[in-house]
Amino acid sequence: MQSLGVTGYEQQKRVMNLSLVVAVVLLGAKVTAAAITGSSAIYSDAAESVVHLLAVCFAAWALRLAHKPADETHHFGHDKVAFLSAGFEGAMISAAALLILYEAVRQMIFGVSISNLALGLAITASAAGINLVLGLSLLAVGKRNGSPLIRANGHHVLTDVWSSVAVLIALGLYKFTGWVWWDPIAAIFAALNILRVGYKLIRESLGGLLDEANPAAEQTIRTMLDAEVAKAGLTHHNFRYRHSGRTHWVEFHLVFDDSLSVGEAHTLATAIESRVAGMLHPDGRVISHLEPKSAEHQVESWEGR
Repeated sequence: MQSLGVTGYEQQKRVMNLSLVVAVVLLGAKVTAAAITGSSAIYSDAAESVVHLLAVCFAAWALRLAHKPADETHHFGHDKVAFLSAGFEGAMISAAALLILYEAVRQMIFGVSISNLALGLAITASAAGINLVLGLSLLAVGKRNGSPLIRANGHHVLTDVWSSVAVLIALGLYKFTGWVWWDPIAAIFAALNILRVGYKLIRESLGGLLDEANPAAEQTIRTMLDAEVAKAGLTHHNFRYRHSGRTHWVEFHLVFDDSLSVGEAHTLATAIESRVAGMLHPDGRVISHLEPKSAEHQVESWEGR
């Protein structure tokens, strides 16, 4: 793990701005395709893109707020807004899925009429290809920078890809079989998949906002801490960890020999904190509590754990 600092933020801003531009362009293309074909599957794809554009606008704002430094009213910074953005994106995805289901059922009841099929297929296929490249890029940048906000946007873009793939399959089957009901059936399957992704994003967002434990991350950080504490010939306990979207927060008790002065213990503790924080990506905050061996097993009830 290494800190990317400003470079990582600039990279995230660039890819988010690109996502916003692509969302606007593809929305226009899909609305055009839906209007000229009358396909419920293409309509569902366009509806998902409307919601996606709203979510990207919110995510772009949240990205800038998440990197705003701590101030007098937000002592721990603003990066938890990344989880809020991911949850909002999940809610928007779910809303789009319900809209798609409604339109598909409506067309199954009142009938389906499709025209200008070749042009609709060409526009949808082009949109799917562009979104596939963009979605994979967003996921890569989000993973590299530890950003749930960018990853959520990447997942949303990829749901758009699967919607488009469902459209292509449905219209392809209609072209070769002449059975028009492939169109709303594909829209329903696409909507159910989008609902699944939306639920997952909302679930992850709530977990982040409520500081849900992450066993894999905890084990990685604990291994780092164990190594640094062992180098100094010390022990530690009461390890706690949480992740606020961009920042890793680590707390633990360091146990020192009673004969050590406060100044000496502080110097050792500061060195350990600094080395552990430096290994956390993209940003780490490490706080230790200095404890003499004679009080090592004393219970601090005020900590609530």
